[in-house]
Amino acid sequence: MLYGRRLTALLFLAVLALSFAGLDLFGRADEKKDDTKKTAETKKEASKSSKLEWKFEVGKPFYQTMTTKTEQNMKVMNNDVKQTQTQTFYFSWTPQEKLPDGKWKLEQKILGVKMDIDIGGAPIKYDSTTPAAAGNASNSLSEFFKALIGSSFIVTVDPKTYKVIEIKGRDEFVNKLANANKQMKPLLDKILSEEALREMAEPTFAVIPTDAVEKGKKWTKKTTLDMGPIGKYENEYIYTYEGLDKDLDKIEVATKLSYLPPGQTEGIGGLPFRIKSAKLESKDSKGTILFNRNKGRVEKSDMSVNLGGSLDIEIGGQQTKVDLEQKQTTEIATSDTNPVETKTTSK
Repeated sequence: MLYGRRLTALLFLAVLALSFAGLDLFGRADEKKDDTKKTAETKKEASKSSKLEWKFEVGKPFYQTMTTKTEQNMKVMNNDVKQTQTQTFYFSWTPQEKLPDGKWKLEQKILGVKMDIDIGGAPIKYDSTTPAAAGNASNSLSEFFKALIGSSFIVTVDPKTYKVIEIKGRDEFVNKLANANKQMKPLLDKILSEEALREMAEPTFAVIPTDAVEKGKKWTKKTTLDMGPIGKYENEYIYTYEGLDKDLDKIEVATKLSYLPPGQTEGIGGLPFRIKSAKLESKDSKGTILFNRNKGRVEKSDMSVNLGGSLDIEIGGQQTKVDLEQKQTTEIATSDTNPVETKTTSK
């Protein structure tokens, strides 16, 4: 039972990191407003080559809801293990300061978490927005989930390149999670490095290019998410500008994700197993982004990623092959109202 609980927590953490990567692909959405004049200007502007730009206002927060659904099928030692997860994260983003060199500082805060996980027929439920009926998560997992709430980061972005220059708050975040589960501290230190957090955040802003767009224009973004003893995830995002769709700029995105196992010199970092070798690749992975150039942000986004392959892992000196097939979909929506407060008020 102890091994099972630890493995459950570690699997959750790995998916959590990938979910943040999924989050970082899209960016913002907002409520629609009727503005005929701006619509006409948008159509005129979009008829020729023009530039898309992010827009921020100091002190004006926006709120984001990200829902990720994962179906995972594993075959381990001739046993089929099915895992399903639905995770919802509620965030706030508050532009804090525009620096003299044009860079922006924004605060990202985790407002709430909702989990519905089933691993091999063992359900785990948690919902921070309904504390009276949070769910059936074990004390250790419940405390881990609770530790996420209120965590925040200060993200510095360069709009000239859409690179994330700096992230502050990493040490506080890791220590907060480690206090909830001290056995995971070595793993958390390795997979939640400052570099990894920057890599997670940067694709948020790379949904648009730094130069002008016209129909058919393509641009790419490559990232490497190093999760220490869990391995590396290499992503290549291929964006294509498709022109206007109901007054919004439509961007199609395809992604190629591949997995590299950790090097043999990389310690297991608190994992109850070691990944010896692996071949995991994505296929038929694509999504759509609708960008509102008047507001300078993303209106809607969705993404689906199919990942498959095999891993050779070592547990207690015994090597085992794991076959994996995973389907994951991510949808993001953002508004000017706090979704957690709205959800609580409506109950």
